[in-house]
Amino acid sequence: MGPRDEWVGGAVTGEGSRDPHAMRKAPTLYDVAALAGVSHQTVSRLVKGQTNIRPEIRDRVEAAIGALNYRPNRAARSLATSRSHRIGALFFDRFDEVGPTRSLQAASDRAREAGYLLDIVGLDPRVEGEINRAISLVDQGDVAGIMVFAPTESVVSAIQRTDFPVPVYVEFDTVHPVPAELLTANAAGTRLLVQHLLDLGHRRFFNIAGPLDWYAAQARFVMYESMLRDEGAFSGGMIEGDWGSQSGYDAAMRMPLDQGITGVVVANDQMALGALKALEERGVRVPEDMSVVGFDDIPEAQFLKPSLTTIGLDFDRQGRMAMDQLLSMIDPRIAVLHKQPLAPDLVVRKSSGPAAGR
Repeated sequence: MGPRDEWVGGAVTGEGSRDPHAMRKAPTLYDVAALAGVSHQTVSRLVKGQTNIRPEIRDRVEAAIGALNYRPNRAARSLATSRSHRIGALFFDRFDEVGPTRSLQAASDRAREAGYLLDIVGLDPRVEGEINRAISLVDQGDVAGIMVFAPTESVVSAIQRTDFPVPVYVEFDTVHPVPAELLTANAAGTRLLVQHLLDLGHRRFFNIAGPLDWYAAQARFVMYESMLRDEGAFSGGMIEGDWGSQSGYDAAMRMPLDQGITGVVVANDQMALGALKALEERGVRVPEDMSVVGFDDIPEAQFLKPSLTTIGLDFDRQGRMAMDQLLSMIDPRIAVLHKQPLAPDLVVRKSSGPAAGR
């Protein structure tokens, strides 16, 4: 699957394209109850956030809500309640992903400082029906706005098709060509990594990419390819991982060793961890035979053997910036405290060195 370039990133305000089925009669609470095989009082209790519902009943009701794309009548409910100070957050359901998790925590902290609470709904976009289920859950409560973290193409597409009555901010990247000073952290960081290896004399590369349905992975891969093309460097291929260490290990085990590759650019540190283990098992010395670089500067990167050259990002600032954007959409009176992201930082450690034979 190749990178896409239809989207630039930013806010979805709730005024976007409508679901083509939006003109059909909206499902009611009674429809949900009938499909789930429960009373309408049970559905009402779940929608209101009550927790004294048996897990198996909750699962049936949530499945019915997702299947029917049911949304409570927020207009009627808001007449009896004060303005909401809750923000819904859609988040990829893998809290072992260090960067997105840190951004989410920082966004939650910033929301709390502004008097809002963040309600997190986890989803796995790879599982059929998960995206619509998660959107229904986050949209059924009285929220003032919705934040989407670590999005994929499928998530953004589903967001576009949904007619939200509240502001929505989607934090994602761009693969459009832009001036150097406007490069996103993902693209700018990848450029630093590849330039670092080029300066060390590397001319033959291999890439372990992130899942290319993710905009962050696309931005990193597109910059990697662009740098090699501009420099006339050789690419020995690319294997797509899933951000996890096992996929990095599997990719490095499959990587050809007969093409003179000396530089391996890995899309995140966790996959690089797996790649280092695989190369060790294959008898490849790092960095004497092959340099390996990662991305994100996770806390463990400095303790790997060898310690990992990587890109440090200010995930806390990214999360606060994203929340600032949403808060200003919800209430223009809220001051935007974080306007400019910090530039990515090249952290040089022992996993990168001069190209073999140089």
